Amino acid sequence: LLLPSAAAAQSAITGVVRDSSGGVLPGVTVEAASNALIEGTRSAITDAQGLYRLVDLRPGTYTVSFSLPGFNSFKREGLQLAAEFTATINAELRVGALEESIIVTGAAP
Repeated sequence: LLLPSAAAAQSAITGVVRDSSGGVLPGVTVEAASNALIEGTRSAITDAQGLYRLVDLRPGTYTVSFSLPGFNSFKREGLQLAAEFTATINAELRVGALEESIIVTGAAP
């Protein structure tokens, strides 16, 4: 069985996302963007342990971004991903601006 060379040279990006106190963050959207990808971006969501894994990536230069509502986003640019390599990119997200809305309604007696 012969595979095309691009299929045999797949790589991955993996890691864990934590908050500034060291606690893991589930539900973080992790996106890897590169011209090497046909679709342009590949995304994953962190699990209950804050872990993510982006697989079947082609070799190239990637920008990896992390976002979660209520936290500042984090971006790592210029990541060179070699063939058949798994890069570990851990992230720490800091609490962003907290927003609260109070709606007061009233009626005349």
